Amino acid sequence: MADADLTDDIRARVVEAHRWGRALRLRAGGTREFPGRRVIGEDLDLSGHRGILEWEPSELVIRARCGTPLQELTAALESERQMLGFEPPCGGPSATLGGAIATGQSGPGRPFAGAARDFVLGVGCIDGTGERLGFGGRVIKNVAGYDVSRLMCGAQGTLGVVLDVALRLTPLPECTLGLARECEPIEAMQIMHALRARPLPVSGAAWDAGVLRFRLEGAESAVRSAARTIGADAEPDTRWWKGLRDQHLPFFRDATRLWRVALPPTAAPLALDARELIDWGGAQRWLSGDVDAALVRARAAQLGGHATLCKGGQDDPFHPLEAGMLALHQQLKRVFDPRRILNPGRLYREL
Repeated sequence: MADADLTDDIRARVVEAHRWGRALRLRAGGTREFPGRRVIGEDLDLSGHRGILEWEPSELVIRARCGTPLQELTAALESERQMLGFEPPCGGPSATLGGAIATGQSGPGRPFAGAARDFVLGVGCIDGTGERLGFGGRVIKNVAGYDVSRLMCGAQGTLGVVLDVALRLTPLPECTLGLARECEPIEAMQIMHALRARPLPVSGAAWDAGVLRFRLEGAESAVRSAARTIGADAEPDTRWWKGLRDQHLPFFRDATRLWRVALPPTAAPLALDARELIDWGGAQRWLSGDVDAALVRARAAQLGGHATLCKGGQDDPFHPLEAGMLALHQQLKRVFDPRRILNPGRLYREL
């Protein structure tokens, strides 16, 4: 599919929907249906709005339209030895940049390099009335006051139709090496916690099925030195980390009911009757099993975090909001989308 600017067509659809109060269901690649509640409304297809608008490799900055396929964008960046530093999960060839920003998902390097929103410099969007808006800029110094561009990251299209995004890039690492050692989850947590405070080029730390893995990235001399310090077995084939990023590992494929639990990295084990995969050095726990929702969320809250149901029932996938936080979300929704036409109910029924 050729690059195209569909801004006028998208805006016309939103203006009409706002006039008649008709709900719109924002879609592009269709690979990020989860987590999220089902939206009832007319489809607004954004997949044709695609293409790189600006790219300055020497400045590590790129701006691209929302329907730009992630695989095409990644291939272009790799030709200049650059990458999207937040490692967005890629669900397949149709996965788009807009979907990555709308869901705000980040890969295994999240605790070491930053979240998706940390790389967003600016956003062009259309609000729920059809007005075209622009926030942020192309350099960090242009962002002042409340950074609305980052607010769009993770909003799942409920605040505006993201047209294009300006992002900060990172260079591809000179050297990448995986390490692995067998251990129990409690020992894995202790090791990850001990290494967190040390100046090592760690870009991934995860435990699955009795194996603790580290991913090291950076200058070759630093990577080799860190590998000797950690002392685990070398695992040169790093495809496991891509499987973790894209949720293609057997743990995810075999799960009929899948929970994502975000916790402080030093939190105790969840101790629930379910298979567990530990990512982000302990800050992200995946649970596979038919565990009661109230039990999972109560345990997550007890440990200082929250739980999201990603697979196996989507009525209320997200952790309930406290009254004050819900009121704030509703206020933002009224400002950006007064008639609630953009992905209504996608995050919460009240939105």
